[in-house]
Amino acid sequence: MSSLEETKVFNQNDAVIEGWYWALKSSKLKSKKPVHLNFLGRELALYRGEDGVARAVDAYCPHMGAHLAEGRVDGKGIRCFFHAWKFDEEGKLVDIPCRKSPGLDSKIKTWPCQEKYGMIWIYTGEVPRQPVPFIYELENTEVDASFGNEFVKECHPNVVMINAIDAHHFTSVHNLPVDVKFETIVHNDYCIAFENRTFIPHTRWYLKLFDKFYEKYLTYKMCYWNGSSGSVTVGPDFLHCHIIFALRPLQNGHTEGQTILVTPKRSGLLGKFLNPIILWATKQVGNYFAKGDTEVFKTIKFKLKTPIKEDDSIIKFLQHTEKQKTCDWGFGKKKINNPEIQEKDFQNEKQVQARFTNHASM
Repeated sequence: MSSLEETKVFNQNDAVIEGWYWALKSSKLKSKKPVHLNFLGRELALYRGEDGVARAVDAYCPHMGAHLAEGRVDGKGIRCFFHAWKFDEEGKLVDIPCRKSPGLDSKIKTWPCQEKYGMIWIYTGEVPRQPVPFIYELENTEVDASFGNEFVKECHPNVVMINAIDAHHFTSVHNLPVDVKFETIVHNDYCIAFENRTFIPHTRWYLKLFDKFYEKYLTYKMCYWNGSSGSVTVGPDFLHCHIIFALRPLQNGHTEGQTILVTPKRSGLLGKFLNPIILWATKQVGNYFAKGDTEVFKTIKFKLKTPIKEDDSIIKFLQHTEKQKTCDWGFGKKKINNPEIQEKDFQNEKQVQARFTNHASM
C-alpha cells in the first residue's frame, strides 16, 4: 500500500500535532469567573487574571480532584472552590487557608496561552516553537480582525485544508475559468505555503478587465501552520483579502473551526469606515468558496489511492503534515517522528520568545 494511503499523522484521529489551536473568543472569558474547557480531549480550566492575562491550567486540583473552573480568580492565580487552595500564575501552590504556609510542594500544569485576533490560543506543548499563526504578508503590520463563521465539518482538519489547494476542483466545483497552478514554499518545519503562479487568461472580456488589476499572477496564496490552521490571501494588487481558518480536531475525527477576517489597520476616519467594509467583503469571499464545498465534507472518506499530477500540492501538504511533531494530549498519542524533522537548534530562547511576544501584540 502506498505511503500516501497509510499515514501516521495526516488525517489520523489519534494524532494531535504540537502547535497553537484556537480555544475561545476573548470576549467569552470574563475577568472574575474561570471557564471549563475540553480542549482536544484534555480538561482545562481557563481564567483571566486580575492583570487581564488569559491563562490555561489542567482542570483538576491535586488535593482532591475538584475542577478548578468551579473556583475563582485571585490576583494572577486561581483558587479551588473546595478547600480554597491557591495556585499562582506558574501553577505553584502558594496558599492553604487552614495553614500558615502550604508546607508541601505541589503544582498544577500550566499551558502557553496567547490572545490574538480577539481569540484565545493554547499551545499543546511545554514551550512554543513558533508564534500564533499569522499572515506572512502582514507579519510586521498592525491589523484589524473580526469573526466570520464558526462551523463543524464531518471530516478531519487535514482534509478540510487540502480543499483550498486542490487545484483542479476550482474548475470542476467552482467553475473558475482559470487553470490554477501552485508553487510550494516551505517557510520552516511547521509552516508551508502554496502560491498560484497562473496569469489571468484573456479568453473572456471580463478576464481582460480583471487582468488590469494584477501586475503579474492572479493572487491566491495559502499558508498552513502545523497542518492544523491556515490562511488564504486573495484579491487584486490594490486590495488583498485575508482569511484565517482556525481549525481543531474533535475526538470523532470531525473538525471544529472558526474563520477570522483580517485587514491592515488603517488610521483615522478612513480606517474607521473602510475597514468594516473590507472585512465584510472578505467574509463574502470566504462564504462563496465554502458554499460549494460543504456537501463533500459531509460524506468524504479521504484516502489518496490514485494520485495524479494535478494532486501535487495535496501530496506535498500530506508529506509535510506527516513530518509534524505530535504530542500526548487528550485523545492524541505521541508518535515516532520522522528522523528528518527531529528537534533542531533553535535560536536563543529569549530571542524566540521575543518574536512570539511581538506577534501576540499585533
